[in-house]
Amino acid sequence: MGVSGAQASLMHLHPLAVAPADIDHMGHVNNAVYLSWVQEAVVAYWEKVAPAEAVGRHLWVALKHEITYRRPAFLDDAIIATVVAERVQGARAFFSTLIKRGEEVLAEVQSTWCSLDSDTRRPSRLARDVVSRFLPD
Repeated sequence: MGVSGAQASLMHLHPLAVAPADIDHMGHVNNAVYLSWVQEAVVAYWEKVAPAEAVGRHLWVALKHEITYRRPAFLDDAIIATVVAERVQGARAFFSTLIKRGEEVLAEVQSTWCSLDSDTRRPSRLARDVVSRFLPD
């Protein structure tokens, strides 16, 4: 899951908070919480980078998440999700998210999302100028 120099300038750093309810019976963040973190981070990236008109015109639904867990996270950890848009194909967008505590990688996530028209709820391609805000030419 390397990040090229061109992509590095287009990544989104998203701080994550561990809540007491995130901790499971084993004393660390429950694996299911990582899904909500990825959703939060990817949507925040979209809302930060896309023009307001595009944000209002498109909704996102997750199609697939593939998570590789590396290390556990704990209650007082300072955690950052780093999101990179890998590619866009039709109405689908592919993102990589690294969840880290300092330099330690806690989880690597590959996810596929579908852009929906906010009115029709049907798949909708993103305009080329919107895609260029996330991906280098």
